[in-house]
Amino acid sequence: MKVQQAVGFWGVAFAFGVTMAGTTLPTPLYPLLQREFGFGELASTLLYAVYAGGVIAALVLFGRASDVLGRRRVLLAGTACAALSAAAFLSGAGIAALLAGRVLSGFSAGLVTGTATAALGELHPRGNQAHAGLVATVANMLGLGCGPLLSGVLAAVAPAPLQLSFLVHLALLAPAAGIVWRTRESRPAEAGARFRIVRPVLPAEVRPVFLPAATAMFAAFAVFGLVAAVEPSMLVRLLDVHSPVAPGLVVFAMFAASAGGQIVSRRVPAARALPIGCAVVLAGVAGLAAAIGMESAAVLAAATIVIGAGQGVAFRGAVAAVGSRTPDDQRAGTMSSFFLVVYLGISVPVVLAGAASARWGLRASALAFAGVVAVLLVAALLATGSRARSAA
Repeated sequence: MKVQQAVGFWGVAFAFGVTMAGTTLPTPLYPLLQREFGFGELASTLLYAVYAGGVIAALVLFGRASDVLGRRRVLLAGTACAALSAAAFLSGAGIAALLAGRVLSGFSAGLVTGTATAALGELHPRGNQAHAGLVATVANMLGLGCGPLLSGVLAAVAPAPLQLSFLVHLALLAPAAGIVWRTRESRPAEAGARFRIVRPVLPAEVRPVFLPAATAMFAAFAVFGLVAAVEPSMLVRLLDVHSPVAPGLVVFAMFAASAGGQIVSRRVPAARALPIGCAVVLAGVAGLAAAIGMESAAVLAAATIVIGAGQGVAFRGAVAAVGSRTPDDQRAGTMSSFFLVVYLGISVPVVLAGAASARWGLRASALAFAGVVAVLLVAALLATGSRARSAA
């Protein structure tokens, strides 16, 4: 039984990572898509915005679905949305198909993030919630990082750069869905229960830790959103770097550094990990602003890695803090509420930055964005640092 449970645990982690890889797969391809379909920076920002809108809609409407219907059904629905997203990109039907694909990609992330995080906690062979949370966040971040690395490399060395990456993703989704199908249900559907849409869940037990964790995550993921949505254009237009491998490697390095930060800090108490992570991200944002001012791709890459490492430390601390206070029967709903804040942070500020870049230029808007996020990070640092001192 333990072996079967371990296979299910790692299988769900694999499916989680593969699904999340699809959400960032188009990142290095945006300059190619702009040339292919003739749209500008504002349309690229819109593609990012509708993805985030899809995530938020799924989290709001279906955040508690797996608490009622069971984990497997919702995970399979998420992988199906990911496959439909890839099919939309492969259709070549223009900007409308790209927008539909990004919305479906958002649905896949919204359905899978909270559900997979909850399922991993329930499937862990030893019942170790801290390790399950670490695996969940690492699978999430590595999946997000592998998407742009895969598409960037394939776009540089293989034919059909706008099709091959999505074909590979479909090939990975097939075994992922098969594994989920064969994994035992960790939370069976409630007998006679009917799913209904309810507002996001925030149990009373988790509220004291939720606000400081949410503040930190909003700020940290706002920086992630900027890098994922705007950095490919920054490399091309500001730093004259045209290879699709470059943005793929930079974004992968950020997410890989996030996973590394989570692993390295796994023994640091959650209350201390949050302010430490915020401070590191703040240093990375300063480096990002310096890179734009200096027009240095090397400094930009180094700053991105620092941002990733700090975000990883803070993210692990936030997930551990929220997860440790959450009642078992409200786990998926609570984690969906947490990820709702994350995706608001990763979307709303970036959309505003994209609109600003259309009016004032990419350089000025990126610098202004960095300044605003720095203020948010200072606020999060003060809030989480105060809580860490009171917990000591």
